[in-house]
Amino acid sequence: MEILDIVGELFSDEISIAVTRGQKYVYYRPSKRIDLKIRPGDPVKEGTIAYKAWESEQKVSEFIDRNIFGVPYHGMAVPFKENGEIAGCVLAIYPAYTEGKSVITLKTHDGWKPIPFHDVYYIEVKDRKTHVYAKELSGTHKNALQEFEYNLPRDTFIRCHRSFIVNVHHIKEIYPDTHSTFSLEMVNGETVPVSQSYSSYFRKMLGF
Repeated sequence: MEILDIVGELFSDEISIAVTRGQKYVYYRPSKRIDLKIRPGDPVKEGTIAYKAWESEQKVSEFIDRNIFGVPYHGMAVPFKENGEIAGCVLAIYPAYTEGKSVITLKTHDGWKPIPFHDVYYIEVKDRKTHVYAKELSGTHKNALQEFEYNLPRDTFIRCHRSFIVNVHHIKEIYPDTHSTFSLEMVNGETVPVSQSYSSYFRKMLGF
């Protein structure tokens, strides 16, 4: 698994990496911020993102509470196949951010302004900056989109594109586009794309 150690160097010290094969873990590299105490050979527990990705044969990204490993965490599990069959999963495990946060603090021309989650329409990465579009104003934020994905409430904010996270409460209408993709008309009149790689996850989350 030397290649995974090298891949691990590409990620921050906050991210742990794990690999499962079948229903067992075969590789685990803990981070400085979170350690789930997994050992190679340990079984994959029911309720974990690894278990859910294996069962659904799809990418799973969600928050897992402390009941499974004793510590809460955010994670993403991506299954892989061998000879057409599900063989295992690769996982990125993040520490749970402070619970109870309910605002995004935007940088404005004059300083900073806290914006409640429910007032945020969508978040976009462009020109190497993270832009947050909200009801009263727009601004930039230091966090990467991936950090927002694990920090924002999952029942409201959904990743729909490698460059977009959208607040589902502010979607006015969903239009089909080419090649299994969609366009979202937002309440502020802007259009947000749903890419092919996120379309099945997006449909599943919104139930259509």
